[in-house]
Amino acid sequence: MAAGSCRLLLFLLPWLVTASHSPPGCKIRITSKGLDLVKQEGLRFVEQELQNITVSDLHGKEGQFHYNISQVKVMDLQLAFSDLHFQPQQHLVFNIKNASISLRFRRQLLYWFFYDIGSINASADGVHIHTVLQLAKDEAGRLKISNISCNASIARMHAGFSGTLRKVYEFLSTFIVTGMRFLLSQQICPSLEHASLVLLNSVLDTVPVRNYVDEHIGIDYSLLRDPAVSMDTLDLDFKGMFFPRARENQELENHAVEPVIKETERMVYVAFSEYFFDSAMHAYFQAGVLTIELQGEKVPKDLEVLLRATFFGTIFMLSPAVDAPLRLVLQVSAPPRCIIKPSGTSVSVSAFLNISLVPPGRPAVQLSSMAMETKLSAKVFLQGKALRVQLDLRRFRIYSKQSALESLALFSLQAPLKTLLQLTIMPLINERTKKGVQIPLPEGMDFTKEVVTNHAGFLTVGADLHFSKGLREVIEKYRPVPTAPAYPSSQPAEPSVDPHQL
Repeated sequence: MAAGSCRLLLFLLPWLVTASHSPPGCKIRITSKGLDLVKQEGLRFVEQELQNITVSDLHGKEGQFHYNISQVKVMDLQLAFSDLHFQPQQHLVFNIKNASISLRFRRQLLYWFFYDIGSINASADGVHIHTVLQLAKDEAGRLKISNISCNASIARMHAGFSGTLRKVYEFLSTFIVTGMRFLLSQQICPSLEHASLVLLNSVLDTVPVRNYVDEHIGIDYSLLRDPAVSMDTLDLDFKGMFFPRARENQELENHAVEPVIKETERMVYVAFSEYFFDSAMHAYFQAGVLTIELQGEKVPKDLEVLLRATFFGTIFMLSPAVDAPLRLVLQVSAPPRCIIKPSGTSVSVSAFLNISLVPPGRPAVQLSSMAMETKLSAKVFLQGKALRVQLDLRRFRIYSKQSALESLALFSLQAPLKTLLQLTIMPLINERTKKGVQIPLPEGMDFTKEVVTNHAGFLTVGADLHFSKGLREVIEKYRPVPTAPAYPSSQPAEPSVDPHQL
């Protein structure tokens, strides 16, 4: 019995492994070159965050020396050396070494009967910050910073006193410097933790996960699994499935080839499998919008004359309705299929065309119902953050669904119907695909210098990154508006100048 169970488990194991690893329809790789650009923008953001550090007031007593330090403000930062790099399996490491922070704060000092008030300029040197960010997929399928570890240290700190009593109590500055060094080092990591877990995650919230493309379909960009991080790359596997808005919970199984990205020369690579495009066409088909109707004056005149000549016998027998308007109904009969090869991308479409007469006040009379098989060439390109497709008609064939003899009679319609598709139908389709679909990148980040490369079953777009908006600008745009207090706010009181309160 146990042996039979083991054999069954071994039989099911390959299926279980395959089922647990759903292939992505869309894949994004960020390389070390892309991370260098992110580091530059991130460093500016870190500088801004450290400049806003809030340090608690410091007060104390050493013998006859009383001191009160308040209104601590960061004046300048010098981040001499910084590094942002990948760390397997799901981490980003951000290091700052040998930095310096210039401070200014207000002093109130009492030594015996000497009392002094003024400002102190100080500098923290040899500042080292080591931060590790853990990346993960959240419940909604969005990339998030799930955890952060941080260590900060200050090698030395100097304070420069001014005023008439500078020489008297300068030797006592050790108490102040030691206290300020401790308080400052204790504030660096909480500031960076808030910046990462709250502010940077608010930027990641701008990545589209499940949103509408137009009034008919939407797209699901949820992550399938946690990011895969190597020493040089960060790979993100997205579902990349379109869905009809009327059936948002509909799933389309992915049997396409999984995209494989091997390149690392560009800042970012985006790969799309045939499933990505097939699901879009399947969603439009399910939404019932792959139907075009032309009637009366909308039918091109030359084509109408040819159709009336072709079906003259049928029309003559319908007298006196010979002058009734024509109606053409072109309807896709099955979801179109995308084929990606190294030589190019094409779309195969099967449809049928119904030709009818529509006498006023009378039921429509069908003249013919013909099947159509077309092959479209597809030019895929990336512009900004929008993936767009330009379609062009390459092959076209019609045949009768009733008989081979009628198919032979329809041969003369081959060229004019192809012209009809090129001049009338294709512009409507390309107008629909002109808007494109957004790639899952945060707001403020765009692609530049895009190059599309076809492979067997998928295509990749290699590009560089560009910040059209700074991190701070995006954060401020989506920062929650604070709720106004129910009571009047009061301004913080100025530090007392009464030496008895020190």
